[in-house]
Amino acid sequence: MATEVMTGGFSDPQPATPEIQTIVCQVKPQFEKMTDEKYGCFQAVIYRAQVVAGMNYLVKVHLGNDSYAHLKIFVPLPVINQPPILTAYQIPKTKDDPLIPF
Repeated sequence: MATEVMTGGFSDPQPATPEIQTIVCQVKPQFEKMTDEKYGCFQAVIYRAQVVAGMNYLVKVHLGNDSYAHLKIFVPLPVINQPPILTAYQIPKTKDDPLIPF
């Protein structure tokens, strides 16, 4: 059963879906440019969603080995016809770090 997302608040953490993985893949070049690193592994693990004028997502991403990152991604409304934007990130993170809004 899907968790209801309320405007203004983030949903509870959910397992990443193929849609979330697609969004994460779209912002991977932005993340690599910001961190000045290249990542072979870039797998979405869990996510939280927030309804705004579009959607904000917090996503825990596995970077390989014991390395994780928390990404904050804004997806504009479909009528805007713009790609997702990586607005913030937190590294280093671990598998067990909670996905807390930042």
